[in-house]
Amino acid sequence: MKKRLVSAVVCTAMAATMLAGCGSKGGTTEKATEKQDTTADKASSSSAVTDTGYPVLNDGKPLELSIYTQYADEDSMVPYDYAIEQLKIAFPNVTLNKIDQAQDDGATLKTLASTGQLPDIYQASTDIINTFRESNQIMVLNDVADSTGFSSKLIESNKELAYAEDGNMYAFPFAGQEYVLWYYNKQIFADNNLEVPKTYDELVNVCKVLNEKGITPLAIFGQEGWITSAAFDAVATRYNNGGIKALDTGAASIDDKEYVEAAKELEALVKAGLFQKDATTTNYDNANAMFTSGKAAMIINGQWYIEEATKALGDNVDWMYYPAKDEASYEANKHAFSGGGSTSGFAVNPDSDNAEAAAIVAEFMAEKYCEAKVLKRHNPLVAINTGMTSETELPAMMQKLAEEIPSITSTTKFTWGLTNATFNDSIQANTQALISGEYSADDFTKMVLEDTAE
Repeated sequence: MKKRLVSAVVCTAMAATMLAGCGSKGGTTEKATEKQDTTADKASSSSAVTDTGYPVLNDGKPLELSIYTQYADEDSMVPYDYAIEQLKIAFPNVTLNKIDQAQDDGATLKTLASTGQLPDIYQASTDIINTFRESNQIMVLNDVADSTGFSSKLIESNKELAYAEDGNMYAFPFAGQEYVLWYYNKQIFADNNLEVPKTYDELVNVCKVLNEKGITPLAIFGQEGWITSAAFDAVATRYNNGGIKALDTGAASIDDKEYVEAAKELEALVKAGLFQKDATTTNYDNANAMFTSGKAAMIINGQWYIEEATKALGDNVDWMYYPAKDEASYEANKHAFSGGGSTSGFAVNPDSDNAEAAAIVAEFMAEKYCEAKVLKRHNPLVAINTGMTSETELPAMMQKLAEEIPSITSTTKFTWGLTNATFNDSIQANTQALISGEYSADDFTKMVLEDTAE
């Protein structure tokens, strides 16, 4: 498909630009300068430890490492900033040069890998892990995880997310099970005498009323294929709870009746004006601004958006169960969620000149991300047991989700947790085409079949 070729060219150019700016305007450098009184027990290949209890890296000489990580919203910025402050205390000779992760579903990172320019530490999804395992561009971290105590801190339900099917850990995870939530502005619904839709017919009526008022029903940052895939997945799970996970594993096929119906339903919602006209050229910042400013009544995002949405809209925001074809289906499937866990986190470039030290720092960053999410993001859905609780009361939406979790009957996957790289690429590109109105449901089904044909 033409747009995929164009995307690859753009990503190559982006990678070159990012590398040229690393450590200068294109990257942010934070230097470790402070000290903390702690007795954390950290083991490493180095026998020397500081009075903080952490190993001495690089014999105490200044050490610069590069890290490629998401730094785009409060859920990624707050944990990173917290981790950096902690790094200054634990490893006072280490400087991290941050390269902001491109919002391109891993394309830029793959370009960096293909040109032999991987950073020392990089944020890796399941797709990246599987791809880089084949090319030996990702480090096995089992020994580090055991020696630092990271493996013993893993929450039991998250252990399957930390290790690949070969029994190896390739990235230190910081997220636990996660969920796609359908957020809505309660005030906009009340002002327009609208009830939260349970069925697609009711959702179409919501679209009609809001569009007549000049309000976008649902803002989507469709420039990113993972969110268009999540939108399709939310619809598909009303017909087959396995959603895109079942397609990824081969347990279902895109031309099965349930998925054909889901595609047709999404096509109908696009025609009804559910999304903004430029949906697939809209980035996260613009979609978020539409929702928080009241120009859009709904938005789809992960549960990590709870904090930001609450800060912007207070008690006027909530999440709802996904609509379904009728009320019976709505009730039967309301506890089947899109989203889920995946093998992802901070990985290490084995070809780095400082791979051992980078692995210690990557593990440290992952731990501190977990702490920050619990302490400052009111998010208990993290990979390890931090022994900490939120500094303040959980936001209402997170409390609601926490109470819902025991009733959740199934989850699917985010695209970064999919294991079939060909299907992953296909579902992202083709859901973007479906949501843009470029494809009909039949086109969508045909293209996914063609893309994934052996």
